[in-house]
Amino acid sequence: MKTTEAFDGLACTGCGESYDADEHGRCPDCDAPLTPMYDYAAVDADAFGNADAPGHWRFESLLPFPAADAPTASEGDTPLVETERLADELGVGSLRVKDEGRNPTGTFIDRGMSVAAAAAAAADVEPVALAAAGNAGQSAAAYTGRVDLRSYAFVPSRTAFSNKAMVNVHGGEMRVVGGRYADAAAAVDDQLEADYYSLQEFTTPYRHDGAKTVSYELFEDAGVPDAVVLPASTGELVVGVVRGFRDLVALGVADELPAVYVAQTEGCAPIAAALRRDADAVERWSNPDTIIGELEIDAPAGGDVALDALRDVDAAAVTVSDSDALESAVTAAQTSVLEVGGAGGVALAAAWTLADEGDLDGDDDVVVVNPDDGVKTPDVLRSHLMGKGI
Repeated sequence: MKTTEAFDGLACTGCGESYDADEHGRCPDCDAPLTPMYDYAAVDADAFGNADAPGHWRFESLLPFPAADAPTASEGDTPLVETERLADELGVGSLRVKDEGRNPTGTFIDRGMSVAAAAAAAADVEPVALAAAGNAGQSAAAYTGRVDLRSYAFVPSRTAFSNKAMVNVHGGEMRVVGGRYADAAAAVDDQLEADYYSLQEFTTPYRHDGAKTVSYELFEDAGVPDAVVLPASTGELVVGVVRGFRDLVALGVADELPAVYVAQTEGCAPIAAALRRDADAVERWSNPDTIIGELEIDAPAGGDVALDALRDVDAAAVTVSDSDALESAVTAAQTSVLEVGGAGGVALAAAWTLADEGDLDGDDDVVVVNPDDGVKTPDVLRSHLMGKGI
């Protein structure tokens, strides 16, 4: 497998053991997730981000594989949208939304999936498989189709129809599992009779690594903001965003890290709860219940890695109700030409809470990350309006 010059192999996030790029899956010794490591001295900081490659692959010097070997659809380079009216309502200096819904399949997951699919293509093992709340299944089908690999997505019955439909449209096989995300995850090994290559978050080492390019682009557009507010689900967006800013400091490109606020719903908040009690590990959330399916992850595979990442920054957790999240998503659509999904609405509602409680003030430059496109679940947003008599 051809790798970039700065790529320095994989390291276990648990025991610290090192592996080369041919290793796939979690650590053979302790079963913790693996993560890519890089030699920052091998990166030309002055030229960082200037590679002649599409989308986020222009940052190939801090990605594991060269852009020439990547199955890319120009994922990344998503806009940072000014929302002056929302900033005025919150009473902050500025509020901008990093709109990851503009990615090829409408989700930030496309960034990491393009990297993970490159590794899968090099391994030349079929089928590839994963469990997904929805978006990851659609993204996996798209990128594995690009490299001609047969793929399976196991999704809970609650998954949005748009995701289910597009898994098949992209050529992927889909199995719908009764219940919730945990049931879909358990069904992968139960139902697949053959060995498979996993594209599961934090089983493949590369999905969370691709997500870090969100931070590279934020820095290019806005420098280091005072605060970044992002929804937490599997942990991959949290880990990616924090790591991205840490990379920039390590390169000497940035001087500081932003404050990071993690947002979850009141009905399923395992990472937020662990952060609040300063726990060593994330505990499974009992009886998860939120209408925002992408965030109904009761035992996030990257929860412990996310906690470790958040300890390196000024971090705090916010939980919001489903109703406030959907209202925030609708408000963004009606005031800022943004089609924000329920998960993005959670982050926006959290920003409102932070402003109301005085954690954000009139001088703060705030960035909210919208992880997916609102058109993936328009029925949920429309139902919220109907509940208000609209």
